[in-house]
Amino acid sequence: RKEEYCLNNPTKVNTLKRLYYIRRKNIIGNKLGVLIPPNTFGKGLQIMHHGSIIVNPNVRVGDYCVLHGNNCIGNDGKSGGAPVIGKNVDIGFGAVIIGDIQIADNCKIGAGAVVVHSCLEEGSTLVGVPARRV
Repeated sequence: RKEEYCLNNPTKVNTLKRLYYIRRKNIIGNKLGVLIPPNTFGKGLQIMHHGSIIVNPNVRVGDYCVLHGNNCIGNDGKSGGAPVIGKNVDIGFGAVIIGDIQIADNCKIGAGAVVVHSCLEEGSTLVGVPARRV
């Protein structure tokens, strides 16, 4: 968050601080297995477990989302588009969200689910490979 602040409020001092925070984030991220670029998540992000959380820089996620670990959120390598995920989304352990898709607010994505299609209905639960609404 400190890197985001320095990036969004550019001054000479903040530029130097940002370089420090980037280095610090990379060291801690490598130890924990987490790669989250700035300005991708809204406020209130919760990471329940460490390890292998990879997020594409073009992803946009709303406020108060929960990641349970071992997640991959990014493009599918074809379209170049990245997911747009709503507020209060709970992403289970090992879930993968790929492609130019949208996930509505208050959805739950089950453990091990592979989401490749949009879900625009609020409060849905997505499970399976490929994920479907239940």
